[in-house]
Amino acid sequence: MKNDLRILYGIAFWASVLGMFAFIFDFGFSQATLIQQIIDGFYFLVIALGLISTYARYFENPNLFKRKVAIFDIISVIYTLYIFYMYLFIGEAFKTDLILENPLWVILGVILSFIREFSEQKLNLNRTYFNPAQIFILSFLSIIFLGSLLLMLPKATHNGISFVDALFTSTSAVCVTGLIVVDTATYFTLFGQSIILFLIQIGGLGILTFASYFSYFFKGGSTYENQLTLSEMTNSQKIGDVFSTLKNIIVITAVVELTAAVFIFLSLDKALINNFSDKAFFSIFHAISAFCNAGFSTLSNSIYETGFRFNYFLQLIIISTFVLGGLGFPIVVNIVRFVKHKLINIFHFNSKSKTYKPWVLNINSRITLVTTLSLTSVAFVLFLLLEYNNTLAEHSFFGKLVNALFGAATPRTAGFNSVDMTALAFPTVMITFLLMWIGASPASTGGGIKTSTFAIATLNILSLAKGKQRIEVYRREIADISVKRAFATIALSLIVIGSGIVLITVFDPEKGLLNIAFESFSAYSTVGLSLGITGDLSTASKCILIVIMFIGRVSMLSIIVAVFKKIKHKNYRYPSEEITIN
Repeated sequence: MKNDLRILYGIAFWASVLGMFAFIFDFGFSQATLIQQIIDGFYFLVIALGLISTYARYFENPNLFKRKVAIFDIISVIYTLYIFYMYLFIGEAFKTDLILENPLWVILGVILSFIREFSEQKLNLNRTYFNPAQIFILSFLSIIFLGSLLLMLPKATHNGISFVDALFTSTSAVCVTGLIVVDTATYFTLFGQSIILFLIQIGGLGILTFASYFSYFFKGGSTYENQLTLSEMTNSQKIGDVFSTLKNIIVITAVVELTAAVFIFLSLDKALINNFSDKAFFSIFHAISAFCNAGFSTLSNSIYETGFRFNYFLQLIIISTFVLGGLGFPIVVNIVRFVKHKLINIFHFNSKSKTYKPWVLNINSRITLVTTLSLTSVAFVLFLLLEYNNTLAEHSFFGKLVNALFGAATPRTAGFNSVDMTALAFPTVMITFLLMWIGASPASTGGGIKTSTFAIATLNILSLAKGKQRIEVYRREIADISVKRAFATIALSLIVIGSGIVLITVFDPEKGLLNIAFESFSAYSTVGLSLGITGDLSTASKCILIVIMFIGRVSMLSIIVAVFKKIKHKNYRYPSEEITIN
């Protein structure tokens, strides 16, 4: 009996996998009528097998009803049965689709079946073969390569795309950079833009985040080996916190992106985008792109597009969204806990019920928030002063303030632009260099050396100036390993960026050093801002930027950790000596 059920589960799983391939084939290629009918019939076979498999699991193990996954299964089963009923007995109910030209409702059933069957499979992140850094890097390489193949499908673009351009676009999307070699708005079809959106979402959070959490959610547990690997990849303090961390990441992402999409939808002018489905796709695309700090837009000139550059409410929504994405998930969770703690104390008038927790807002959050606010404030003032009569001249005073804030925040890996980047004053470009290099905060969707690295470097300089041997802040001492990591990150970033600049100047010397340097800093920090030379670069230069974007996303330090084998800890120390520095 059990062997028969295992065979059934295996058939249902592989049928769901083939269903996803059929979905890609269906949307990626033009189909003859007979082929289309065969594909549609196969969709129903997949969801039917999914129904049978789900029923068999609960029949085999009634205790599944006690788990949270039962709610998902019940909704999925009801939805699938409703699909069968409408198609078998009503017939024409889903003839008109909301977005694409195929029966989306049936395909949604196939996707639900795939999620269910895939999550039931055993996810084994075996540390014997790969360390966490290697698994992390391989997951990004896999999704980048898959994305480039998807973007080369005939129906993904209007006129086809070369492999290098597809690889560049896929890398830029997965690495949430935003640099483009072809115009996203006009070059890609709705299907192609949907692929880019999928790559942004997966790249922003990481494919292993989704796979691991859903596997845990459906199976109700995970192996110690998997938890150990994921704890290193998610920087969890405790192994037991791994899946709560993953849950926080997914919940925060869903809440922020959904909220942003609703507000973006409400902010749009009906005269510019009148169709409901177009407005919905525009809102979802920009909400996800903003939160993941990707910088991709379905507008040819990003937010600077005519009709959108004066929509200050839209700009404020996008700023809020990418700032939240750039703060980092642990920081956002910590802020929520801090606010909850303060509200509880405010509304509890009885002094006995009040609680005193001095470190609700931990040192990581304090350093990150102070650094972020300081950088944004200084950049805002400088941008406003330098561009007041330049790129901001066409705006009202309120518009100047909003665009100055946008210009101050977006270089820290967001990548959207609300002004003409090629018209920026030279001092503004130099400030943008620094902001791009620093980037967002740790454990966020953004890139760069990170605000904490910059803060530690600054604090170290101040400590040396004062003659201190330790870095102390907020009555805490910064660990030596954090200082070492910070300076290793800074040194490696400059090596990668410098190497990229030198190599691109070899292949495209006519582009100018300033433009090439800007492009390299933007690629490494996964920003996506450009002075307009990306699409005109040679194939060799594009490949160099692809490598820089990838290194910037996974970090050079992770690559080095993946390559070098860790040595065992040894219980001895050599005599220490100081080295002459200056």
